[in-house]
Amino acid sequence: MSIVEEIRCSNCGAPLQFNPGEIVATCRYCGFTQVIETGKAFELEHSMILNEYKPEQVDELVRNWMRGGFLKPGDLARASKILEKSLTYLPFWVVSVKATSTYKGVFERLTPPATKEGKIEKEYDWLVLARKRTEFPTREYEVPLEGKVAYDFRKIESFAKVLNSEIEREEAVEITRQEIEDLHQFLVKQDIDKIIEMRTDLEVGDSVYLHAPIWFITYEYKRERYRILLDGATGTVIKGDIPTTKFGLI
Repeated sequence: MSIVEEIRCSNCGAPLQFNPGEIVATCRYCGFTQVIETGKAFELEHSMILNEYKPEQVDELVRNWMRGGFLKPGDLARASKILEKSLTYLPFWVVSVKATSTYKGVFERLTPPATKEGKIEKEYDWLVLARKRTEFPTREYEVPLEGKVAYDFRKIESFAKVLNSEIEREEAVEITRQEIEDLHQFLVKQDIDKIIEMRTDLEVGDSVYLHAPIWFITYEYKRERYRILLDGATGTVIKGDIPTTKFGLI
């Protein structure tokens, strides 16, 4: 379906701002969320996680992270300089899934090899980044779902950036299916060495469209630049680049 040239908010009538490729947009005037391609109101739940840290507090969180961990240079907190920090509310789909995998295979770590059968049953709130060209370590990010509230544009900081979704719910569900199947295949291979047959069934439940606050931080250490991703809700570092430390004999 082609995207129409202009979409107005079906709630307040204001023009919606969006970039090419974005599918779901939120009105910056009233906070209403709708599908760009049709202009229809968004029927699924739209939630958000609140940012709990001011820019000056982020500096201290970063310094504390730099001070901990044996892999970091001892002078990292003192000798580094924070160059950039920006708050972005990234869009995610959270898909509730119950996954059951049954399998049969060969366990070759014994002599003679033995045939083995088993089952994996797990429930997930699977996180899918709703952007196609944004790098983010989704599997390393434990989104604090217990803190989610109904989306309210008035709670977005004036200096923050809010990204719209570039994928629809159906695509998010398909991504979820593939990633869970890959995960379960990995788990099965921890139990057996050769898979003879395997089947994974997924019961897909509710899907939530959610914006979460992520601080993107760039710092400099010994003339090299590194990046940190920090969770704006919990203040924890999701992923941070660490300068390489050379260990040698004294």
